[in-house]
Amino acid sequence: MGVEGSLAAEERQAALLDALREEGRIEIEDAARRLGVHPMTIRRALKVLERSGRARLVRGGAIYVGTEEFTVRQSKALSAKKTIADKLKPLVLEHESIGLDASSTVHVLAEDMPAVDNLLVVTYGIEAFQALQGNGNVHTILSGGERDPRTGSLVGMIAQQTVERFALACCILSSSAIDPDAGTMEPTMEEVEIKQAMANASQRVIVAADATKLSQRSAVRSVSLAHIDLLVTELDPGDPRLDPYRDIVELR
Repeated sequence: MGVEGSLAAEERQAALLDALREEGRIEIEDAARRLGVHPMTIRRALKVLERSGRARLVRGGAIYVGTEEFTVRQSKALSAKKTIADKLKPLVLEHESIGLDASSTVHVLAEDMPAVDNLLVVTYGIEAFQALQGNGNVHTILSGGERDPRTGSLVGMIAQQTVERFALACCILSSSAIDPDAGTMEPTMEEVEIKQAMANASQRVIVAADATKLSQRSAVRSVSLAHIDLLVTELDPGDPRLDPYRDIVELR
């Protein structure tokens, strides 16, 4: 958070929102010190952001739960996403039909999809669909539907009905946040509905997420850990950060 000193209410909220977007989480006491105001002033500002759906208050601070443009998400944790994609490639080779979501994490895999004969890919991500064009070994189907400007995903009844028509061997989904108790979480109900549709259409559910998403929370619950078969991160499977998930899902 680069803003110091006293700010008007709207400027203060904007500064807090920028910090949340950049850091993912802020502490009330630290923000109060940086902005030169009482902690209760920060708490009131964060409550305004929470009511607008852009933040969620947690013990001692707040976390970011808003949405970002795909190009912004694509630039974050890129090294971690490439490591995750490398871990996912052998899994793709094991299946003849897969579903891909619209996340920037899964997009990295789509850009470097391994050569698989007669692979069927179903996606509701425009960027993933475009990345797979020209790959002669992959037959790619885009779900259709209405593009959600908040997430870039194709959502709504048409998208859900298209996805639900398939019997996929597996799907690869990312998530805005993963909580050991709540499972995966997303910032919008529409994103949850399309991800649940893809999970329900798949025999196996793989969640691919970088470590910054672990033990975080977002606005809406999506897929429970009981319905996830494999969690893929950039971490070594023995990393203690994965301990809360170790007895629930397979780790890679």
